[in-house]
Amino acid sequence: MSLRKPLAIAVALTAMALSACGQAPVTETTLDVNTDVVSTIPKDDSIAGLLPEEVRSSGVLRFGSAIGTPPGGFFVEGRPQPVGLDVDIADAVARVLGVRVEREDAAFETILPALGSGKYQVGTGNFGVTEERKKTIDFVTYVNDGQGFAVRKDSDLPEVTDITQLCGRTIGTGAGTTFESTLNSQRHRCAETGRPEYQVQVFSEQSALFSALNQGKVDVLMSTINGLRYGVSQQPNLKFLNEFRRLDVGFALKKESPLAPALQAAVNKLIQDGSYQRILQKWGTGSSAIAQSQLSPPEIR
Repeated sequence: MSLRKPLAIAVALTAMALSACGQAPVTETTLDVNTDVVSTIPKDDSIAGLLPEEVRSSGVLRFGSAIGTPPGGFFVEGRPQPVGLDVDIADAVARVLGVRVEREDAAFETILPALGSGKYQVGTGNFGVTEERKKTIDFVTYVNDGQGFAVRKDSDLPEVTDITQLCGRTIGTGAGTTFESTLNSQRHRCAETGRPEYQVQVFSEQSALFSALNQGKVDVLMSTINGLRYGVSQQPNLKFLNEFRRLDVGFALKKESPLAPALQAAVNKLIQDGSYQRILQKWGTGSSAIAQSQLSPPEIR
């Protein structure tokens, strides 16, 4: 999903720590997007040596990135380049590899097909690792995020632990996402239990998604955990309802991409030297930390 309207320079992020039952107190922190957690990261020659010769020669990695969903990637007033968690991690990996990121803002649903055509070498945009996507895409994981729900504060919807709790309601979600796939694949269960089907409204813009919820055009949003927590922290009449399921999130690559070993080693280097933790701390997403990067791991069930 993409939102191209600039946001304020200083924004409040909602950082949530996981507990055994999946709930935690909300801690609001003031975010300064100008905090530099990337520029001092040094090149690692041994990891850079894992890159294909053509990339080392060009010194460039071509990224297709879905910009517009804080805290992953978004634009702010007075800055021509996007900021966000995905942006900082990609730029930090590039520093380790001694290359430059050439980033193109693209619609979320267009990025994965463009990897196969060679238009982009790497895709970012909170791409969750699923078995269906792994049929055509490889992943190098760098955070753990997943699926969650948000509602208006006056909503009577309880925590959603089963998709049939949504029967008879209208759900807003993003185009081409795992949320849309999950909702469409489970819709039949409402009729099987004798209840009216839920309706799914798909949006390409994050701003339109939250506007629809605020205006009562949808009853509930299904989107990324981190994105929803950020969104409700900015809108006092909304609340984060609950996490539904976790998913590994990674750099998306075409199948059998020779870039995968270098990207994985670079992410693991950042984890080992503490740079990774500083990036997540900056964006208030510490609960999404992973212990190590993996190549196309099994989908979390």
